[in-house]
Order: sequence, then C-alpha cells, then structure tokens
Amino acid sequence: MKKIEAIIRKSEFDKTKAALHSIGVTFFSYWDVTGVGNEKVGHVYRGVSYSTADIQRRYLSIVVTDSFMDKTIETLMDAAYTGSVGDGKIFVSTIDEAYRIRTKEKGSESLK
Repeated sequence: MKKIEAIIRKSEFDKTKAALHSIGVTFFSYWDVTGVGNEKVGHVYRGVSYSTADIQRRYLSIVVTDSFMDKTIETLMDAAYTGSVGDGKIFVSTIDEAYRIRTKEKGSESLK
C-alpha cells in the first residue's frame, strides 16, 4: 500500500476531489495548511503591499493499493494543474499495514 500526500491550491480542491471520486478514491483526509514556497512576488492593493510568501494550500492524505498508485497520482497531477508557480507537490511513501477498526480487516481489504 502507498500513502500519497498532495499539497495543492485551495482553488483546485473541488475539481481534484471530483476527479478522485470519479476514479474510485472514495475516502481521503484533507486539511488547510500554510506554507512557504518559491513564489517571491508581493501584491499591492490600494497602496498596501501584501506578502505572498505565506501560501494557503490544501493538504490531502490518500492511502491506496500499490496497483492503484499510478492512476491516483496521474489524476492528482491532471486535476490540480494550472501551469503556474505554486501548483503544489506530491509525496509517496510506503504503508506497512492498515486496519479497519469496525470489521478488524487488515491490509488492502481495509481500504475498500
């Protein structure tokens, strides 16, 4: 099993969520995060300069079977893409085991 963690633009979240559901990813966790990225441009609004160094993003955590990893990553990359600096990052790590508390299932069966 693989854990896929993605940091994406908040504005792309609804489209990304719908794309994940369309391929069969029915459960994942997400939360709002603030990060510091490579974007160095500030904005001026009514004469006041605002820093864009602190970037608001959405963090997704998804656990999938090994065989479903590539499809999930491809979907994330397509749905969250805008072509601009700050589109986000995806990280993949290995999950040794997973359990469903209610049914006591373990392994890939616990992900269904």
